[in-house]
Amino acid sequence: MPVAACALLLLAGCSADRIERGVFHSRKGYEVRLPASGWLLASGAKADLELRRGGPAPGGMLVDATCEGSSPRRPLGVLARHLVFGLTDRSDVESQETVVGGRHAVRSLVRGQRDGARVAVEAVVVKDGRCVYDFLYVAPADHFEAGRSDFRGFVESLAVGREP
Repeated sequence: MPVAACALLLLAGCSADRIERGVFHSRKGYEVRLPASGWLLASGAKADLELRRGGPAPGGMLVDATCEGSSPRRPLGVLARHLVFGLTDRSDVESQETVVGGRHAVRSLVRGQRDGARVAVEAVVVKDGRCVYDFLYVAPADHFEAGRSDFRGFVESLAVGREP
């Protein structure tokens, strides 16, 4: 009986999201390297992976892939704007097309208010023929730069391998 239970766990582990040696492996067929210490898994996450960091430089980041429906057919700019819905008093600071892991992407920096607090948001949308990979970093405006390099490393670590 214990052997059968272990076999079931191994099978389940192959088809479930998991973190091994600092790398998040998504059941959707991609992986990203977790940033340096200080970032913790967010409980009750709606995205594939959400991370949070408390003081002294609070912030949050996430990655989420959509591999079905109409999202992979939409233009990158439209997809990027969807990531910053909910911000008020919003100002676009920069937006540029780029490449992440050999795939077309757009990177946007937006400042605005969320729940009455001034925040900065960096959104990166990466698209290939199969999926759209959304990356988002949000932090209080005064602490934004403290986590930006962690976020950039997180995004640049995207590796897409197998079909889900």
